[in-house]
Amino acid sequence: MHYKKQLKHTYSPHYTENKTWFSEKEIIFRSGGKARAIKLSSRFQVIALIITLLACIWGARAYHVYNKSDRIIYKKDMELVRTKDAYEELMGDFMAIQRNIDEVLDSNQTKEIEIYKKKASIVEDKIKQISAEKGWDDKKVNEKIELNEALLQRDLATAERDSLQEQLNEKEEEVKNIKKEVMDVFSKVEAIASGEVSKIKSSFSKINEALKAQGLYFNPLANSKKRSSKGGTLDKESSINLKDQTIIDKISDIYKAVEDVEYYREIAHGIPFGKPVWSYWVTSKFGARNDPFTHKITGHKGIDLASRTGNKIRSMAKGRVTKVEHSNRGYGNLVVIDHGNGFLTKYAHLSKIYVKEGDFLGSEVAIGEVGSTGRSTGPHLHYEILYQGRPVNPMPFMQAKIS
Repeated sequence: MHYKKQLKHTYSPHYTENKTWFSEKEIIFRSGGKARAIKLSSRFQVIALIITLLACIWGARAYHVYNKSDRIIYKKDMELVRTKDAYEELMGDFMAIQRNIDEVLDSNQTKEIEIYKKKASIVEDKIKQISAEKGWDDKKVNEKIELNEALLQRDLATAERDSLQEQLNEKEEEVKNIKKEVMDVFSKVEAIASGEVSKIKSSFSKINEALKAQGLYFNPLANSKKRSSKGGTLDKESSINLKDQTIIDKISDIYKAVEDVEYYREIAHGIPFGKPVWSYWVTSKFGARNDPFTHKITGHKGIDLASRTGNKIRSMAKGRVTKVEHSNRGYGNLVVIDHGNGFLTKYAHLSKIYVKEGDFLGSEVAIGEVGSTGRSTGPHLHYEILYQGRPVNPMPFMQAKIS
């Protein structure tokens, strides 16, 4: 009896296996009455977890760098504005001093002459008083007074000349210092503008690498937005009247550099630089690839950017929406934008569309959301860039983000 009791307490019908975190697992797919099992080894699970963590870290860092670069570019733009304001203020002071030097000197001369005249009047009164007491001849006294007055006027003229020359030398030194400061400001403005032009030209060179692979080339100086103004010279109708050719030449250089910045930025705003989605990872590159449905090598006209459903998709350049449709060719919900100068962009598999045909868009405007419509294996954006009707690799455009 005691033995049976003991068996009752020790026997358990349940068996629990202690499993590790990454134990081997199976995924079973059922289709058409058939079942297919895919084994996930522990090593595969660990590698997948590591890749996922690295992708998250890389995405966070990319987001941080993107925001930081925007802040740096905004700070540089504000520095350019402040430098321009400082130049205008210094130039105003320079011109004011140049116009008012004669008036300043004239006012100082009048004040000093009045002081000398008062002193001379006191001396004259004393001489007349003494001559009256001594009974001197008024004629001789008057001659002496006239002579002394002439000598006094000569001394005053000499002193005034020396004083004016000293003041003039001081003003010339002040003008030289102001000119030096103005030239320093001009040099900084020109350097900032030239630096902006160099960055934009570098971006054009980067995208031309992708275009040359397709036998194409984009020349920003030979397009439909070519400038009509000559630029680079000081306007003759300007209210600033300068005689210093050095300053005139420097201002002309600045005008040209600033016009170049404005021109190249205008062109760049019509080219799809940058990333159309904030967070993504590339699942299929441009060019030949293994088709996920037929498993055959086929051409891929764009790039697939996997992302979460609902993430915003942006047009990275200004343009006009030329097509909004649900495509029967596998694109699903599709948006096409014409940016001018031969550039088109296509955005496929969208879950939502915010725009309609005929809309004119600015840069970085949301046009829809990531989805998985059409011929798709999961939520992603199929992104295409076409130049002169031919597909080109979008990756250099995405890497060449500019302000």
